[in-house]
Amino acid sequence: MAWWIWVLIGFALLALELTAATLHVGFFGIGAFVVGILVALGIEMPLWVQLLIFTGVSVFSFLFLRPIVVRKLKLDQKKVVDSLVGEQATAMEEIPVQGLGRAEMRGSTWGARNVGETVLNRGQRCVVAAVDGLVIHVRAS
Repeated sequence: MAWWIWVLIGFALLALELTAATLHVGFFGIGAFVVGILVALGIEMPLWVQLLIFTGVSVFSFLFLRPIVVRKLKLDQKKVVDSLVGEQATAMEEIPVQGLGRAEMRGSTWGARNVGETVLNRGQRCVVAAVDGLVIHVRAS
């Protein structure tokens, strides 16, 4: 296959990576560029060898370079936009220790788990200790 076809494939894979932004497809673009460079340098090889080199370089870069890039770009870190920990909530019903119930916070009703050591009575103020999805973990304030 001609070198410029491999370069076009590499650019197409990089463009696809820009639309996905997950750092999965772009490393296969690296494999296409490597094969394109080898063919452009005049190294004669059959198509099956080109495909083998493409696959090998792509898998190698995906398995070994991707974790480094993800770490450097800090894509593996969870970004907290707004933390509810420490906020005040009001129990809307009696919530036993380690039990589930409902609590009101910021004008919304939340599922609440009592992680404190005392029962929360209806109308009692409590503090958010943690958030697990749509359930706030609360304890008496």
